[in-house]
Amino acid sequence: MGMSRREFVQVLAAASAAGLSLGSNLTRAQSAANLYDLPKFGNVHFMHFTDCHAQLKPIYFREPSVNLGFGGQLGKAPHLVGDALLKHYGIKPGSREAHAFSYLDFDKAAAQYGKVGGFAHLATLVKQVRASRPGALLLDGGDTWQGSGTALWTKGQDMVDACLALGVDVMTAHWEMTLGEARVKEIVEKDFDGKVNFVAQNIKTTDFEDPVFDAYTMREMNGVKVAIIGQAFPYTPIANPRYLVENWSFGIEEENMQKTVDHARSNGAKAVVVLSHNGMDVDLKMASRVRGIDAILGGHTHDGVPVPVKVSNPGGVTLVTNAGSNSKFLGVLDLDVKDGKVSDFRYRLLPVFADLLPADAQMNALIDKIRAPYETKLAEKLAVAEGTLYRRGNFNGSFDQLIVDGLIKMKGAEIAFSPGFRWGTSLLPGQAITMEHLLDQTAITYPYTTLTPMSGEMIKTVLEDVADNLFNPDPYYQQGGDMVRVGGMQYSIDPTASAGNRISDMRLGDKPIEASKTYKVAGWAPVSEAARDAGGEPIWDVIATYLRDIKTVSAKAPSLPLIKGAANNPGIGS
Repeated sequence: MGMSRREFVQVLAAASAAGLSLGSNLTRAQSAANLYDLPKFGNVHFMHFTDCHAQLKPIYFREPSVNLGFGGQLGKAPHLVGDALLKHYGIKPGSREAHAFSYLDFDKAAAQYGKVGGFAHLATLVKQVRASRPGALLLDGGDTWQGSGTALWTKGQDMVDACLALGVDVMTAHWEMTLGEARVKEIVEKDFDGKVNFVAQNIKTTDFEDPVFDAYTMREMNGVKVAIIGQAFPYTPIANPRYLVENWSFGIEEENMQKTVDHARSNGAKAVVVLSHNGMDVDLKMASRVRGIDAILGGHTHDGVPVPVKVSNPGGVTLVTNAGSNSKFLGVLDLDVKDGKVSDFRYRLLPVFADLLPADAQMNALIDKIRAPYETKLAEKLAVAEGTLYRRGNFNGSFDQLIVDGLIKMKGAEIAFSPGFRWGTSLLPGQAITMEHLLDQTAITYPYTTLTPMSGEMIKTVLEDVADNLFNPDPYYQQGGDMVRVGGMQYSIDPTASAGNRISDMRLGDKPIEASKTYKVAGWAPVSEAARDAGGEPIWDVIATYLRDIKTVSAKAPSLPLIKGAANNPGIGS
């Protein structure tokens, strides 16, 4: 049974933290009423979350202070941070929304507004939205079964059970694939078994190019036929180990997307949405080239974008969104379909504030049950953070800095590389770093650490390759992730330069790195089978040992490259 808005506000008021003054209770209830008051609109309704990275409990999450765009992407969503972002969307500085969408005053705002996300709080919001929107579908954009210790240890079962309880209707994927083909198929066929449609128009078998999953699902909502097309992460076998999905091919598959849209339309779809894990820049390009998509509900790049971007194409206009990460947001898209087509829409990206949304009792009980066997292991205190620890951003985050520092020390290396992963929760100054926090940054199925002799020339090649993935002017060649995190050395980067010419002035201390000289480079998460077979110890064991030894992680700014050509760029914070 759904709650009325009045009942919802009463529940919120009652659920405010005990011990607060009546004024505080009322203020919170009023904040919740204002933030989550979503008048019903139209006759087709979608809820969308993405990139939760297996975070079942509320967390802190610092939005990026560096999200650079150049050329046609300069000054446009999602390449806006801090003050530029608030100004662009008319968000009041210092407000709850400012904390949700920007990194500004992160420590102070996090202490004031509390944690975000958590499936029990998300479940309350989902139920509330469903109550006012009959037939509303809940779409999961992927990166759901990876990102925590429990997801790793249960091979994603914790998240599968939580998503079934949440009422997910349709899903696509990326990091799910790192559990391997057999496990993905097992979940889709046995656990989902028709309850959740797992869709991906761009995954085919490598031998005969047969579709591996349904390209789309057709649903009828309030008398309107709607199609939801799946777009899995196109570069999965490049960004992650090929051997985990050796029988499947991926790719953008733009032509096939057009055919799929046309097929859905010819079968009676009056509204077509794409559930995408492309990343926002790729979605924006696809929207400009494929006809007949009403909206792209996007993920992968973890961008919290409060207003859809309207993209013109030969068939009309496509709305492009991106719904953040870590179960921190729920997007709600309402379409008004009249005379066989979408005539109007409303969209809200709702931040999930754990202090404003009471925990759903059933989901809370499930989460407690899931975590019970692992709580002691997860709760081990490894060290204390004197400063904020975070990851998200184009270059080194402070948690990445901790990891590369630990690799250099524990591996006896001169330089360390850590992948430009976007997932990973944040910690406030003075918080204990637990094993759970460390696993939030490192829990993957190929966690092997490496120590490799590399020439200066090879080091430059590695950095150039990753820079091209991130800053290629053509979004279709941007293969996901942020810049590789670097420890021990300094360098300059010009994102606007041509491929192979972006990296310069590489130094180790006060000495230039020489092309012909060999250096000891530590790393982790290698994608090759050879590195897997060599079997270096898991990254979490290496860094846990390092943290137990140092006991305190001092507050310091992460080492960033010198960025050229980015003066006055609204994608970099002051």
